[in-house]
Amino acid sequence: MKESLYGELSVIGMRGCEQFVEQVDSYLREWRRHDGESSFLVDAPCPRFGDGEAKCVLSKSLRGHDVYIICDIFNYGVTYQMYGMTIPMSPDEHFQDLKRILGAIAGKARRVSVIMPMLYEGRQDKRSSRESLDCAIALQELVSMGVTNIITFDVHNSCVQNAIPLSGFDNVRPTYQMIKALVRNVPDISFSPDDTMIIAPDEGAMQRCMYFSSVLGIDIGMFYKRRNYATIVNGRNPIEAHEYLGRDLNGKDVIIVDDMIASGDSILDVAVQLKEKGAKRIFIFETFGLFTEGCKKFDDAYAKGIFDRIFTTNLVYRTPDLLSKEWYVEVNMCKYVSYIIDTLNHDETISNLLNPVKRIHALLDKHNAILESNTEK
Repeated sequence: MKESLYGELSVIGMRGCEQFVEQVDSYLREWRRHDGESSFLVDAPCPRFGDGEAKCVLSKSLRGHDVYIICDIFNYGVTYQMYGMTIPMSPDEHFQDLKRILGAIAGKARRVSVIMPMLYEGRQDKRSSRESLDCAIALQELVSMGVTNIITFDVHNSCVQNAIPLSGFDNVRPTYQMIKALVRNVPDISFSPDDTMIIAPDEGAMQRCMYFSSVLGIDIGMFYKRRNYATIVNGRNPIEAHEYLGRDLNGKDVIIVDDMIASGDSILDVAVQLKEKGAKRIFIFETFGLFTEGCKKFDDAYAKGIFDRIFTTNLVYRTPDLLSKEWYVEVNMCKYVSYIIDTLNHDETISNLLNPVKRIHALLDKHNAILESNTEK
């Protein structure tokens, strides 16, 4: 008996996502061998003219299909030629290509879902003065062009979904995958409250840190940013200092949890203070590693023993230089994204995927058993 699907499955990987979607397609084909499908991937190139303009050309009809478009809006490793110059693609240009793909589908698909790991303009989520609300406008544009579901990861502020209250918006957090990667790479890590603490580097990170603290059963501490509101630098009030609130850190491992690394100045300042307060080892969990100013300052900090490992997902572009670093650990999310696509294509709930508490506890039980066994030996 053939499985009940919402529609024929098609997956489109935008430029820069080729390796990621190939892994996703590999999992889907492995799980659905009986379907006889060679691949679920659909080519949707967006060639550009010499003046920088572009268009999308679909390789096949998607009428009646259940379509999933995977895009890395922040992949500056993708380039194009304009007036003889090599231009790196900006988030604006990636987003415009996404709309071109939607325009080429032209409403013929039965359902279109966009998997945008790092949400376009996600940091421009609220208005504090005469500012544009870019994220809200972008979400409304996608819905108006026929997108039914928007799936994103560790969004800066989940309240942005209020801009599209009648459309699907799922915010996924890679908590389980991060913990799993830590256990694999640091097998002697202890999740006892006496040995390890979760640290929020600022007020905005508290919610995700509270989740880590709850599922791991360990204490939490936080820093708050003391800003200079009298001046503006690069559109923001500069940070004067990070102030710590929490229990004694002496001799403890700490896990700093946040959504992204941009320049890295804030996270390294926090790590320095943690070391000064007696932290034993410092592990940094960041869903998105942008490293907008390169890796040198992280190399220097690692050489000084300021931190031990940085974990980021493969949901956004990582440079070959970053991948070669001793201090860097990649958290692969391809299988998780495949599960999400497969579940939705069967028109089933993804609630269990969004709440991995049982899987985390099973992982911890297995890890603690191994630690106890090694201790007895």
